[in-house]
Amino acid sequence: MLSQERAPIYEALQKFEKKRVVPFDVPGHKRGRGNPELAELLGERCVRMDVNSMKPLDNLCHPVSVIREAEELAAEAFGAAHAFLMVGGTTSAVQAMVLSAVKHGEKIILPRNVHRSVMGAMVLCGAIPVYVDPASDEKLGIPLGMRVEDVRKAIKDNPDAKAVLVNNPTYYGICSDIRKITQLAHEHGMLCLADEAHGTHFYFGENLPVSAMEAGADLAAVSMHKSGGSLTQSSLLLSGPEVSPGYVRQIINLTQTTSGSYLLLSSLDISRRNLALRGKDAFARVVEMAEYARTEINRIGGFYAFSKELINGDSVFDFDVTKLAIHTMEIGLAGIEVYDILRDEYNIQIEFGDLGNVLAYLSIGDRGLDLERLVGALSEIKRRYAGDKTGMMKQEYIEPIVAASPQEAFYAEKEMLPLAETKGRICSEFVMCYPPGIPILAPGEMITEEILEYIRYAKAKGCSMTGPEDPKILHLNVLRGGV
Repeated sequence: MLSQERAPIYEALQKFEKKRVVPFDVPGHKRGRGNPELAELLGERCVRMDVNSMKPLDNLCHPVSVIREAEELAAEAFGAAHAFLMVGGTTSAVQAMVLSAVKHGEKIILPRNVHRSVMGAMVLCGAIPVYVDPASDEKLGIPLGMRVEDVRKAIKDNPDAKAVLVNNPTYYGICSDIRKITQLAHEHGMLCLADEAHGTHFYFGENLPVSAMEAGADLAAVSMHKSGGSLTQSSLLLSGPEVSPGYVRQIINLTQTTSGSYLLLSSLDISRRNLALRGKDAFARVVEMAEYARTEINRIGGFYAFSKELINGDSVFDFDVTKLAIHTMEIGLAGIEVYDILRDEYNIQIEFGDLGNVLAYLSIGDRGLDLERLVGALSEIKRRYAGDKTGMMKQEYIEPIVAASPQEAFYAEKEMLPLAETKGRICSEFVMCYPPGIPILAPGEMITEEILEYIRYAKAKGCSMTGPEDPKILHLNVLRGGV
């Protein structure tokens, strides 16, 4: 039995710091001496711990000592067979997960409302997506989860698929029935993968949706820095007993840095210890704060902070109550407009705003006083800015028309055209609002008038749009010759 009170990487860094080793290795700032402004910004202790891999500190590409111990502790804490420390964000964890499961020309069944990292993985490996279009909530304008029967049909129609990928949960807190989907995948010889970027707390809280590892999934990408408290860009990749950890490590090493940041690694180590020892109580407080704020926001009127009432046993099998998502359109404001007002006029930075909703992301570092401030600001925004919602666009999910694989389209001969001239052409790049980072268009998908209208509207409302080669998104790259 491992001791969750240990933090092996952090402990090794403490021992190393006391030795006062003379550095003739990288990084070049030499414990901050060569860059005093950096040391002043981050603090001398922080830059002293920004060190390179060496025998006493192990090596992320082939861990045999303290990093390996930290990974074993993480695996135990998360109920996984193996855990891999990731320093390239959950994007690197998601991409390693997909690349471990599917190869060039092989099929993967997945919802279309996945993060861009999943699409990027298919560009890299050449996998063929089989999309299960999620249901949509017409009022909220958000995609929901995958229906079990839709997954069953996709498996029946594509028995040669190698894996099924599930969002657990979506950015908005929507959960599919991951237990049944995992069971279906395994019955047909397929792996089940979970994007758990927003589900770290499922492993430690009570009365929350089931975690991927508990549901029997084979691989799960878990974003520790989002709700788990580690430093930005630090993440975990978890695997079940039927997956070869050696092979997954080889895949990870194809793209992850050989110079792993010990600031990120130690933050994962310390955060895992914190959650293992105190996570249950910490997330109970998060749930309590979220429910309180939800009640108060709904009392304002006009705003709708949705929750478990959306559960229907299918496309919304469960709901993550820590996600404080708020529908704004009834007061005549797009979510992105409320997002901007909160930041610019109230100094409140929330996670994102889309065309109809905003998301306040709650985790272990939040305070009740700050939530009171958010509730008060929303009440004022309604009083000051509420208007007529006539003419506002609400639909967030547009079913794609897939004409080519993401890899084929991304690397094909292409031409750049003005946005207005791209209707009916096949896109060769990504277009998305970030966050949440779910593509409006992905390589290989047909550009329709509905999509163009959505892009224009989102730009006009002030959504932060990313992806295309043209940073102003006045042009799009399309396949030369039409297909």
